[in-house]
Amino acid sequence: MSRGLFVTGTDTGVGKTIVTATLARILRLRGVNVGVMKPVTSGCPERNGECVSEDAELLAWAAGIECDDDVAPYRLREPLAPVESAKLDGVKIDFSRIAECYQRLSARHDFVLVEGAGGLMVPLNGGLLIADLVNHLKLPLAVVARPDLGTINHSVLTCYAAGQMGIEVKGVFVNRFPAVPGLAEKGAPHQIGSLCGAPILGIWNDLPGTPEQVVETLAEQFNNDPKSDIILRVLGGAEDSPCSTGSSASSCSGSCSGCGA
Repeated sequence: MSRGLFVTGTDTGVGKTIVTATLARILRLRGVNVGVMKPVTSGCPERNGECVSEDAELLAWAAGIECDDDVAPYRLREPLAPVESAKLDGVKIDFSRIAECYQRLSARHDFVLVEGAGGLMVPLNGGLLIADLVNHLKLPLAVVARPDLGTINHSVLTCYAAGQMGIEVKGVFVNRFPAVPGLAEKGAPHQIGSLCGAPILGIWNDLPGTPEQVVETLAEQFNNDPKSDIILRVLGGAEDSPCSTGSSASSCSGSCSGCGA
């Protein structure tokens, strides 16, 4: 089974899809055979009589792969908690089906990014939560947080809950950071990094444009960050990708200027 990473948010609407798609695009540009997955999507529109996951389509575009049923196995109509949306569609979300899709993606790709729905405590099937799915897939976690007032509490709670459930948290991305931050935004990343027990892996700007344009811009900014290779190694997706000196990350000692270490 390939290496992988699960991406969750501190809440809905924090930009998990943009962060996951950007990571997929970065890995693809660095020569990694990357797969993506959005196991459950609520609020899916219909196109040609079929529900489509626009989130999964963006992920697949970023990774350069087809958005098939393995990438988006559960596409639900109503924009509700997945367990409620599935009930209205007459569907029961099955972890075994999701795991089978993930295993097929793992067989085709060297690294698989899996994006959750909402936060860790979102219910999927009865008492089973997103956090239970993370454990079922045996994946480490990256957390996407918003920058404004309240984010410290949400971020610390998310990381604490993950730890209580035996989930390894690789780090936190603070997303949609404003061009002119207020006092709350200025202090939040430091507090999150100090209290969550996991490093801040990126503070990503709030950018205008289509989702594809935002992903392309963020990927370019990330690649220009001298710490980018270190961040990818922390996430587990850089062992086979070259650092800026031309060495593979797996053979790099971490002391070269290309990795910024």
